[in-house]
Amino acid sequence: MKQPSFWDKMSEAVVTFCWLGKLPVASGTWGTLGAAAVHALVAWLIGTSANPVFLPALAVLFTLACLAYGRWAERFYNRKDPSPFVIDEVAGYFLTVSFFYRLSGAKQLWAGVIAFLWFRFFDIIKPCPARRSQRLQAGLGIVADDLIAGLYAALFTWLTMWAFLD
Repeated sequence: MKQPSFWDKMSEAVVTFCWLGKLPVASGTWGTLGAAAVHALVAWLIGTSANPVFLPALAVLFTLACLAYGRWAERFYNRKDPSPFVIDEVAGYFLTVSFFYRLSGAKQLWAGVIAFLWFRFFDIIKPCPARRSQRLQAGLGIVADDLIAGLYAALFTWLTMWAFLD
């Protein structure tokens, strides 16, 4: 077996979101949990209402990373949409919480928790058209279903917040 290059090791650190995707069970959940931790830190340390472009910028950044690293990851792991590749979940989660930037304090943190639960639900069940989007090539096929799940999760997070926390 060929020894991974320095580039391969750095690329793996990126696509596994600092190796969270390498955890043995539920790699997508671990990747999303890592994104939720980053979201909580951002909300707590700098606030999201004061920086309304920060979360969407993270969603775009990780989406672009998926597009850039998709083919590499499929070759490196020798399979389509490899499970250690979790930055697609990171992009989807950041898309979800991007809609709640105006919230502050405890409401922002509750939105993050609720978004995590809804995002994982929709990422797992893959409602229409998420499942079909996985047929797209490389990075786009890897991330499209997560962005769709993120939109569903945003809607249901909003409904949950409206019903129970307003």
